[in-house]
Amino acid sequence: MNLTGYNARVAKLDDIKKQLSRVPTEPGVYLWKDTDGQVIYVGKAKQLRARMRQYVNFQDERAKIPQLVGQIDSFEYIVTKNEHESLILEKNLIKQYSPYFNADFKDDKSYPFIALTSSDLFPAIKFTREKHRSGTTYFGPYTDSRAARKLIEVARRVVPICSANCADWRRLNRELERKTYEEYVEGQHKPCFDCHVGIGPGACCGEISPDEYAEHVMKVERFLRGHQDEFIVELQEEMEEAAAELDFEKASRLKARIDTISSLGDAQHVVSSRNLNADVIGIYREETIAGAHVLMVREGRVLNSNEFVLNKGLDVPDEDLLHNFLLRYYDTTTSIPREVICAQIPEDESEMSTWLSERLDNAHGAKVHFVVPERGERSHLLELAQVNAKHTLMRYKVRSNYDDTRINSALMQLESALALEGPPMRIECFDISTIHGSYTVASMVVFTGGKPDKNQYRRFKIRTPLDEANDFLSMQEVLGRRYAPERMSDERFGSRPDLLILDGGKPQLSAAMQQFEKLGLDIPLAGLAKRDEELFVPWQESGPVVLPAGSSSLYLVKQIRDEAHRFAISFHRELRGKGMNASILDSIAGIGTVRKKALLKHFKSFKGLRSASLDEIKEAHLIPDDIAEELYSVLQQYNESYVKHPSKENN
Repeated sequence: MNLTGYNARVAKLDDIKKQLSRVPTEPGVYLWKDTDGQVIYVGKAKQLRARMRQYVNFQDERAKIPQLVGQIDSFEYIVTKNEHESLILEKNLIKQYSPYFNADFKDDKSYPFIALTSSDLFPAIKFTREKHRSGTTYFGPYTDSRAARKLIEVARRVVPICSANCADWRRLNRELERKTYEEYVEGQHKPCFDCHVGIGPGACCGEISPDEYAEHVMKVERFLRGHQDEFIVELQEEMEEAAAELDFEKASRLKARIDTISSLGDAQHVVSSRNLNADVIGIYREETIAGAHVLMVREGRVLNSNEFVLNKGLDVPDEDLLHNFLLRYYDTTTSIPREVICAQIPEDESEMSTWLSERLDNAHGAKVHFVVPERGERSHLLELAQVNAKHTLMRYKVRSNYDDTRINSALMQLESALALEGPPMRIECFDISTIHGSYTVASMVVFTGGKPDKNQYRRFKIRTPLDEANDFLSMQEVLGRRYAPERMSDERFGSRPDLLILDGGKPQLSAAMQQFEKLGLDIPLAGLAKRDEELFVPWQESGPVVLPAGSSSLYLVKQIRDEAHRFAISFHRELRGKGMNASILDSIAGIGTVRKKALLKHFKSFKGLRSASLDEIKEAHLIPDDIAEELYSVLQQYNESYVKHPSKENN
C-alpha cells in the first residue's frame, strides 16, 4: 500500500471510530461491510458499541482481525431485546450473506435429508436434498446418502408408510385436490406394488383410514428421531395379542418387524447401558481448513454420524469455529439431543442452550446442556469423534486434491509477494539451536515443490568458539559452509535454491546478506520474524512483507519454519544426550572439576541442581555468590528452553 493509500485508510478508520460513538450500548448484531457494500463479517454482542470498538482499536487478538479491519468501509447494526434474540438473528444473517470472515461449511452442497410430507392427508416419506419447505418435516442431515436411503427402507419395513416416489401415491394426491377421500375410495383402485409386499399401508386402494395412517406417521417420526426401543415393546405386546387371538399371520408380520429393529440395533455401536441422548462433536483443524464429525447417540447407541468440512482452520479461534458450526448445524437438523458433548463450552452457552432447548420442544420442559467430559464414557466418545474429524478432513483433501491446489497457490503467492523470478520450487530454510553457546547446531531443511524433501535435509555442528549464544555468527558460519563453492557443486547438496528462508527475522537476514556478499552469491533471501510472521527482504527498506492471514503462502512459510525448528532441536537433543547433562556447568567461568563434583554431590544430581533456587545454591556455600548467580541464570535458561517449553528450544 502506497503512502496515499495508507493515509486514506487511516482517515477512514478514524471516521468509523467517530461513527461508533453513536452506536448504542444494547445487545444486538453488527455487520461489517467492504467498499463494495458487501457484508464481510456478522457478529453478535452483549454491548454493541464496546464490542465493535474492540475491532477498530485492535483490542481483539484474533489473527484474522487486522485483515478484516483493513477491508472495513462501513457497518450496520441491529438492536435486539436480549442476547437470545441476537443469537437467532446472527444465525439468520450469516445464512443470508455467507460472509467471508465467518467460518462456514467448505463444501456448501445440499446435504440429504429424510422428509415426511406432513401437509398431505397421507404424508409420504422421501429422500431429498431440497431446501426446507413449509408443510414438510425433515430429519437429518445425513452426510452419508446411502445410510439415509437404508434408514428409509428399514423404517418402511417397521411401519408401513407411503413413498413419495410411488406413482399411485402421486395419483391419489392429485385426485384428493378435487374430491374427498371417501369419494375417492368409492372408485375401483388396485393396490400399489409396495402394498403388495407389505411396506405400503394401502392408502391408494382404501385399505387404511386417514386416522389410522396418522398413527403410522407418528410412529415413523419417533423411529427417525431415534426412539426405537419403544417399538420393540409395543410390537411385542401386539404380537402376543395376535397370537392369543390365533391371528398367526399378523403375529408373523409383527415378529418380522421386531427382527428388523433388532438387526438395526446390532449394526449400531452400543455405547451405554443408560439412555444416553447426545450429539458428540469432534473438530480437527489445520491452518486453512477444518473437519467436523458429529456422532448422534440416541438411547445409548451411535445412531448416525455426520461429517463436514469447514472453510476456516487455525486462523479462526476455537470458540468462533465451534460457535459458527453449532449455528449452522442445528439450524438444519431436526434431531436435537439432551446433551451436546464437545471439547469446550461455547462462549455464549446460556443463549445457545436456550435456543436448542426451544428447538427440542420437550413436553416435560427438558433443557439442552453442553458437556466437556474429562474421563469416562463421554470422554471416549469425544476422542472417537475427534479421530473421525481428522479422517473426515484427510478424505476431503485426497478427494479434492486440496494439498496440491493449496501448494500451487502458495508458490504463486510467494513468487508475487517476494518479487521472485518464478515460483520457488526449491526452498531452503535454516535455524539455529543453542543454550548459552553450548552444543550450538544448525538445521537445513528443503522443500521441493512445496513439500518436505527429507533426503536433502542437512545438519551442522557450529565450529565457531562461542562464550555465549550468538545466532548471528552461527548463521554466518553455516551459510558459509553450505554455500561454499565446493558445496554448491556437490550433488549431495542438491541444486541452487530458488528461495532461502532464515528463522530470526531482520538480524539473520543481515547475517546472510553479509555472507553472500563475501561469496559473491545472488540467491533470494527472506528473514522470517516470529512475532508477527513477517518476512524481511533485502529489496524493501520500508518494512517487512506481510502475507495475508490464513493464506496458503503464510501456511507454507510457517510449515517450513516449524520443520527447520523441529529438525534443529532434534539434533541439539541428540548431541546433548551423548554428553553428560552436567557438562553445561563447564561453560561457567569459576566452576571447575572440584566445584562441579561438590555441587552435584550436595544436590544429589544434576536434576536436583536444576530445580534449586538461587538462595539454596548460595546457602550451600560451595561457590561465591557472583558465580552462584551466573550458575542460576544459566540453569534457568536451560530449564525454560528444554523443560518448560520444549517446542521453543532454539535461541
